[in-house]
Amino acid sequence: MEEQSKYQKHYSADGFWAKLTKVGREAGMKVVYCGLLLYYALESPKTPIKAKVQIYGALGYLILPLDVVPDLLPAVGYVDDLGALMLALGAVTKSIDSSVKQKASQKLKDFFGEKAASSSEVIEVEAQLQLEEPAGPR
Repeated sequence: MEEQSKYQKHYSADGFWAKLTKVGREAGMKVVYCGLLLYYALESPKTPIKAKVQIYGALGYLILPLDVVPDLLPAVGYVDDLGALMLALGAVTKSIDSSVKQKASQKLKDFFGEKAASSSEVIEVEAQLQLEEPAGPR
């Protein structure tokens, strides 16, 4: 968490939307969907402050143009961004409820078209979220 928190100063809603608008297609559906899930979790009043700090860090890292693997490199430029987003998603899974998923899915369709929500990349992220949810009482 400490590693991501140093990037939170780079986060802004305007910066997030500008980044997705500019490089969303290039970054890929998985990066965009993870970013959207975190963005809408950040907006949710159900998300605790500790989780929001992690989200700010991950989204700040996404927005930052100069990171570990430069975003300008084709195909691999967003691998580190995806790693940071997935790490944050794993830490804040409890904040990703059906409302957050629905908003992210709808916005993903705006970027990639109607079939985006049923893509293998989105299904993979959804499966990862399910794996990271704590098991209920038995």
